[in-house]
Formats: sequence, structure tokens, C-alpha cells
Amino acid sequence: MLNNRKLSSLLPSIFICAIAGLSTQAYAATVSEVMQAGEQRADAGQKAQAEVDSVADQTEKILNDYRSVTKVVDGLQVYNKLLQTQLDNQNAEMEALTESIANVALIERQIVPLMTRMVDGLEQFVQLDTPFLLEERTGRVERLRGIMERSDVSAAEKLRNVLEGYQIENDYGRTIEAYKGTQEVNGNQLEVDFLRIGRVALMYQTVGAGYTGAWDATTNSWVELPAATYQKQVTDGIKIARKQVAPDLLIVPVPAPTREVQ
Repeated sequence: MLNNRKLSSLLPSIFICAIAGLSTQAYAATVSEVMQAGEQRADAGQKAQAEVDSVADQTEKILNDYRSVTKVVDGLQVYNKLLQTQLDNQNAEMEALTESIANVALIERQIVPLMTRMVDGLEQFVQLDTPFLLEERTGRVERLRGIMERSDVSAAEKLRNVLEGYQIENDYGRTIEAYKGTQEVNGNQLEVDFLRIGRVALMYQTVGAGYTGAWDATTNSWVELPAATYQKQVTDGIKIARKQVAPDLLIVPVPAPTREVQ
């Protein structure tokens, strides 16, 4: 009987211990599950953060690419605008050239007679002018006539030659020149030195300064000059024209101006 009572008293304690053991095991399992869930959430959070960082990096890269492309587009727009302006200018020049080409034949028909009249006028001017370098000047006029008759010379080149001839004649009026030639003196052809001072005076002097003469525009003839007055002046003028001495004042025969009575 005693043993049964002892056993009865021990059974609640054993039951309580069993329950306590079961509670400890359940608690341990629950903590493990909580920790495991926490780790899973942490891993998921890290993965989510990594994804967020990746998306942020991609977004930043896309934004930078967009800014770069925007700058390129802005540059291309400015460049295209400049090209369009150049194309407009070129089209305008092409239209102008096309119109000019269309008018070339008309212009050439008008300018060729003008150049012919200019050559005629130049020839007449040489004939009426002071007779210096006549062979050279008349030869230039003849050369211009030959150029005008050539078909292989363009109208522009013909005009350039005609204008050059006029320019040469114009320069004669602003220069001083000494050159050798022949002149009839007392019925004999003698070698002389000519002195031209612009178109104001044309004089000559025989070798040795034995005879000095000048062109008289009033009578269109050569006249003898007084040696006492002009011999040394013409000699000095020839030296000045040849740059053998320094420039100096000269006394030369100049026709007095005349006034026509109305």
C-alpha cells in the first residue's frame, strides 16, 4: 500500500516535468523558426536593397545618357541650322550665276562694240597726242586690234587688254622719261636723246648736245631751242630721267594756254 501511495505522489511531478520538457522544446523550436524567419527577411531586405541600388544606378546612367544625347541633339540642331543657312546662300548664288550665264551672250554682244570703239578712240588719241614713242604706241594699238579679231580670246581678256592700254597711256602723263631715237635735223637723220616730261614737254638733244629741239604743239612741228637757255636744262633733264643725278627744277618750253573767243 505504501508503494502505491509513493507512486501516486510521484506521478504529478513526472507529469509536470514532462510538460516542462515539452514546453522547452516548443519554445526552442519557436525561437529557431523566428530566427530563421528573421534571417530570411534580412536576406530578402538585402536583395531588395541590392535591387533598389541597381535600379538607382540604371536610372542615373539613363539620366546621364539622356543629358549627353540632349547636348548632342542641341549641337546637331545648331549645326543643321548653319548648314541650312549655307545651303540657302548657295542656292541664291546658283540662281544669280544661272541668271548671269543666261545674260552672258547679251552682255558680250553689247561689250564687243564698246571695246571696238575704245580701240578706235585710243588710236585717234595717239595720232593727235604729242609724238613720243610712236612706234611702240601704234604697235600697241595694232596688237589690240589683233586681239579683238581673235576667236580664242574671251571677251573678259579682250577687255582687260584694252583697259591696260588705256592705263599705260594714262601713266605717260605722270612720268618723266628719256629714251634714244632718231630725228631729222637740218635734213639729216641723227641719233638723239628724247626727253619727255609727262605730256607737258617733249624735247630732244643730239649726241654731244650740239643741237636741242622741242615739239611745238601749236604748230605740230619740231622747232630748234636756244642753246643758251635750254641746252643745259635738257641735258640735266635727261640725266634726271635716267636717275643719274638727283631731281631738280628744270626750265622747259611750255606752250602758253590759249582761249577761244566766243
